[in-house]
Amino acid sequence: MKDLIEKNSLKAWLLAARPKTLAGAIIPILIGSGLAYMDGKFNGLPALICCLFAFLMQIAANFINDLFDYLKGTDREDRLGPERATAQGWISPQAMRTGIIVVVALACAVGSLLLLYGGWWLILVGLLCVLFAFLYTTGPYPLSYHGWGDVLVFVFFGFVPVGGTYYVQALALTPHVIIGSLISGVIIDTLLVVNNYRDREADAESGKKTVVVRFGEPFGRFLYLFLGITATWLCLFFAWEGHLWAALLPQLYLIPHFLTWQHMVKIHRGKELNKVLGETSRNMLFMALLLTIGLML
Repeated sequence: MKDLIEKNSLKAWLLAARPKTLAGAIIPILIGSGLAYMDGKFNGLPALICCLFAFLMQIAANFINDLFDYLKGTDREDRLGPERATAQGWISPQAMRTGIIVVVALACAVGSLLLLYGGWWLILVGLLCVLFAFLYTTGPYPLSYHGWGDVLVFVFFGFVPVGGTYYVQALALTPHVIIGSLISGVIIDTLLVVNNYRDREADAESGKKTVVVRFGEPFGRFLYLFLGITATWLCLFFAWEGHLWAALLPQLYLIPHFLTWQHMVKIHRGKELNKVLGETSRNMLFMALLLTIGLML
């Protein structure tokens, strides 16, 4: 595949953006907007701006991980996950640095439009998003290498985007937003868990101490199943105030989640787990759509 991709070509950049991970960018926006719609506060334009900002920041984070994992030597020839652009020579390190600067600048430009809706304090939120996109893989204490990845998912794929999307539409935060943020963080963490489950042996050799490396394969297997069940059970809180569709529709997610978990357990190790990564991304989006539709009903 390496020989078929022209260096620094459009195809190379599209592969580096890792399209299958971009479901994680839209899910919090869907949930935050669904909550705003439920409360009669939906505003399409700031919701769209949030979506564009989230997409660009996800791509920027993917570029940063691509470059700095290569520089650290983590992306070796025996890598099990999807091939990385810098490591494969599809994009030069210097071009990737430029790409990171361009995409981060675009994200900041798009995100600045949200100041018209939510106020100047959102600058701090945007700066934190950019800062932690780098700290995840770079710096003297790369957070993903020390087991903090799951916590960051809860913050930057849960509370920040769900709360931010709701706030720029409603100019307020509610207990429902906290529940929605938890659901978003929990469901998106399934993608990180299966990624770390697949890479557990290589990560251990590289000194990358993910929770699966720290606690072992059985824990990773259990955690994946537990997160999906927890997300659906959290939806039941919406029933307390009469939002039955928002509570019941997401329970359908348990069917594909359990089937994917069985698939993961059966495969156990190796490149075949990339299929589970794709299934997990699909399941996450399915869950978000079920919850959003439930909130709108």
